[in-house]
Amino acid sequence: MKTLLDLIVGDPQADRSVPQTGMTARLTLFVSAVMAFLAVIALAVSLTTNRVASLWAEDLAESATLRLPADPVTADALLLSALDVLETTPGISSVRALSKDEQQALLEPWFGPDLPLDALPMPQLIEIVADGDGYDVDGLRARLTAQVPGAILDDHTAWREPLLDAANRVRLIGWSVILLIGATVAAMITLAAQAALAANVQVISVLRLVGAKDAYIARAFVRRFTLRAGAGAIVGVACGALVLLVVPQGDVAGGLLLGVGFDGAEWILPLLIPLLAAIVAFFATRAAAFRRLREQT
Repeated sequence: MKTLLDLIVGDPQADRSVPQTGMTARLTLFVSAVMAFLAVIALAVSLTTNRVASLWAEDLAESATLRLPADPVTADALLLSALDVLETTPGISSVRALSKDEQQALLEPWFGPDLPLDALPMPQLIEIVADGDGYDVDGLRARLTAQVPGAILDDHTAWREPLLDAANRVRLIGWSVILLIGATVAAMITLAAQAALAANVQVISVLRLVGAKDAYIARAFVRRFTLRAGAGAIVGVACGALVLLVVPQGDVAGGLLLGVGFDGAEWILPLLIPLLAAIVAFFATRAAAFRRLREQT
């Protein structure tokens, strides 16, 4: 706590002894703001993708579709047999045979509204909703094979697994981008600190002649760049939050572009970015300052 207080309050005498360099000050503020803005956007996209994928995967895991053969002669008998099998299967909470209008609505985006779907033989679709414990998929398939010939059960596994895999990859990319942003901030501040130390080499020499220690000299640079990085990151986070607030919102399950942002407690995460930027700047400047001072000995 004392170290944090000393960093914030600083040593006025040490701050006055080392002149400020305008270019490095503006560069540090600008780059910190831009990187914090990008970090907020990357974090929001990563978290939103995870939420959307989780909702979709949960919906797919709870539902399944049974498709019966498109045979007008046996359609009614197969439907009754299928409903009997499904209603007596443990783990299934509800079953519902889709109406002809609902099935036509499903095909309309593919064939258009003008196609005479009434003249086409369409397989009967049955919607299956599982309860919390779920049901034995393999066992149900075996019963359907024996009692409802030609029935095909789709438990949406082929859709759910690629969706979760894609979401995991997007989340990994998002965190990788955030790590790269942190590395960029560290590299930029290191270069800016070295430039400031090089520009004040004569002042540093005079301070050493009057007995100033390297820790005393480095403290002024560390405090200056740490506070600049934190201040710039605050501006970047504020701009990023404003951008997310004006993004069109909607049902998060309806589409990614309609729900990018933070939800509930997730808003705490962007507030940590300025603190992380200041920590990165502290250690980067400290390492650069002592290395440069040793070289100037």
